[in-house]
Amino acid sequence: MSNLKLISILKKYGKVKAIDNLNLEVQDGELVTLLGPSGCGKTTTLRTISGFLAPDSGDIYINDRRITDIPPERRGIGLVFQNYALWPHMTVFQNLAFGLQMRKLPKDEIKRRVKQRLETVRLEEYENRYPRELSGGQQQRVALARALVLEPDILLLDEPLSNLDALLREKMRFEIARIHKESGVTTVYVTHDQTEAMVISDRIIILNKGRIMQQGKPEDIYENPANKFVASFMGNTSFINGTVVGFNGKYTLVKTGDGLTIYGIGRKVKKGENVVIAVRPENVQFVLPPDIRGGMKSNNLFSMEIERETYIGEVVDYQLRIKSWSIRAKSAVSNKMTKGETVKIYLDPDKMPILSE
Repeated sequence: MSNLKLISILKKYGKVKAIDNLNLEVQDGELVTLLGPSGCGKTTTLRTISGFLAPDSGDIYINDRRITDIPPERRGIGLVFQNYALWPHMTVFQNLAFGLQMRKLPKDEIKRRVKQRLETVRLEEYENRYPRELSGGQQQRVALARALVLEPDILLLDEPLSNLDALLREKMRFEIARIHKESGVTTVYVTHDQTEAMVISDRIIILNKGRIMQQGKPEDIYENPANKFVASFMGNTSFINGTVVGFNGKYTLVKTGDGLTIYGIGRKVKKGENVVIAVRPENVQFVLPPDIRGGMKSNNLFSMEIERETYIGEVVDYQLRIKSWSIRAKSAVSNKMTKGETVKIYLDPDKMPILSE
């Protein structure tokens, strides 16, 4: 069993705080993803955990062992990089066996471990091939198996799918989730891809400027963003600015600069406060006259003009405008509407988070 703990980690480059007093704990068997834009501190955090960077202050523990000053090779950590870093002159088997040979394990034990991990990544028939004879996805799985074969306490993955094409990247997300479930290794995964994080993670840590903005299960972060930054980073989100003018039961009433009132869910906001309403495309409902019935009252019904319509395969993406604010929406291709058309939409107040600016 292995858990990872970071306590008050600070890492500066000059006056810039790449990691700003970061506290984080990863439980045994958990896959935690560090997610955020370039420069948010996620890779610096990973390199600090691995030992390739030393923190300016703070401590790192694996189980109850302080590893802050221990060199990388003695930390019990497995690493998977963006570029795979496979030995080109070695076969798949030899790439996996190399680290075990350096540890002077018996040949039978080396063979057993290599065979086991090749089965985990479903490459048991490729052990005699060289990296150049493998696809990008296969090379990525070899790199993952090479890290797992050492039976690390903690596995670190630094944007391992970034070099793959879109279709292969999508497939590998599910493969990594499966492999993690089978191996049970405590894992920290770094990516800037929101969908990737949603698919593979037990818990997502949203970072910005070296600080944790929000952490939780993927669905919790997506459906209940803590602030505008998180809402803007997780998925396609439109924002409507306004001021809290009152409360009606569980709903918060926000008036926009155009005098329109929107009902939503506002946690920890006060009357008179300037706020933003986060509107996701899937929460915008197109309404035809017969659809205005039970539960769909006059609140949050708006007539909007279609500014743009874009066919993207299974759905049509729209940009809608009413007065000074605009939002994105989607509909099935069978309900396709055209630019310039006026449509009625409904914003479900239960799915309209109201956030402090």
